[in-house]
Amino acid sequence: MLELRGITKSYGGRRVLDDVGFDVAPKRLTGFVGGNGAGKTTTMRIALGVLEADGGEVQLDGAPISSGDRRRFGYMPEERGLYPKMKVAEQIAYLARLHGYSKADADANATALLERLGLGERLNDKVETLSLGNQQRAQIAAALVHDPEVLILDEPFSGLDPLAVDVVAGVLQERAAQGVSVLFSSHQLDVVERLCDDLVIIAAGTIRAAGTADELRAAHAGHRYELHTSGDAGWLRDEPGVEVVDFAAGSAVFDVDDDQTAQRVLRRAVETSHVQSFAPRHPTLAQIFKEVIR
Repeated sequence: MLELRGITKSYGGRRVLDDVGFDVAPKRLTGFVGGNGAGKTTTMRIALGVLEADGGEVQLDGAPISSGDRRRFGYMPEERGLYPKMKVAEQIAYLARLHGYSKADADANATALLERLGLGERLNDKVETLSLGNQQRAQIAAALVHDPEVLILDEPFSGLDPLAVDVVAGVLQERAAQGVSVLFSSHQLDVVERLCDDLVIIAAGTIRAAGTADELRAAHAGHRYELHTSGDAGWLRDEPGVEVVDFAAGSAVFDVDDDQTAQRVLRRAVETSHVQSFAPRHPTLAQIFKEVIR
């Protein structure tokens, strides 16, 4: 498990990270979200040892991280860093050899991974001839080719079309299932919400929320409910303690003052018509994000 504890970092007189701490567990995908300048990239670079923190500690399985430990990390920066004149497979295999793989194993790993990422027909093309989306896939292959135990990706889905997003997402899910600790940042909140087991939200250098997806939804659910009935639910507008948010014939989304009000609404709905469904309305990640960064 990758653990960040009390990480602080300042540039000049400006503190960009303030007591940042969270875990990235094995076999789980952890989404790291925040606006531009929130501190995501700085946090990742400190975890990798590229930057030095002013305070706090990064640990792996409860012990301070050594340079040897970080050789077991895979990293994809937001900036593209591949050699444009090299052939795709040649470059990815070269990176595997830098991690100690034999030429045969490096070539095999590179080829299998590039084919899995949908670049099987571009193995012998130069990187500079690839589209931006395909360059992104090659960059992801560079982070994965040495079979890392911890994977840190900065905006891995940037520039990918929906089909490519699904391919890359599938690869990351496979690695997590094999025991890898996966941390990735993204501005695509719908992708993060769909993929992630755990979520970390950062704003202005501080962690505003962290936990499993279900924990965050429950913590920020409030008292919003959704009702579907066979009849007209217009009576909801006159119920004390109820504020209707959305309404269409027998369906309504509404906020209530407390749980007792919700139960009263349910009883009246049952008395009035056939209730098809009545359930809490859980917020989306986008809604949670907007709430916690205010």
